[in-house]
Amino acid sequence: MIVEFSVLPIGKGVSISKQVAKAIDLVDQSGLPYKVTEMGTIVEGEWKEIFALIERCHRLLLRASARVVTTIKVDDPKGRKGILRRRIQKIETLLKRRVSS
Repeated sequence: MIVEFSVLPIGKGVSISKQVAKAIDLVDQSGLPYKVTEMGTIVEGEWKEIFALIERCHRLLLRASARVVTTIKVDDPKGRKGILRRRIQKIETLLKRRVSS
């Protein structure tokens, strides 16, 4: 399964980079395949490990903020693994060129 999520602290001003970097550090330490985008983070793994990670990220940011908004989008194709990179490769094959990822 792949899950795209974002965890945003509210009330921390315009720049939230320092807080988000702390959450990304947790993602990196998890050992799960992931990709950071401008709008969120995409993680691949099993339900329990992904949602435990999202909860840790949410609670980490909640320690320093009065409010945190977490959004989650799930794609759960049965029995498929390694889809994070494979989807980009398929698009590149169809276009016959590399794309930004």
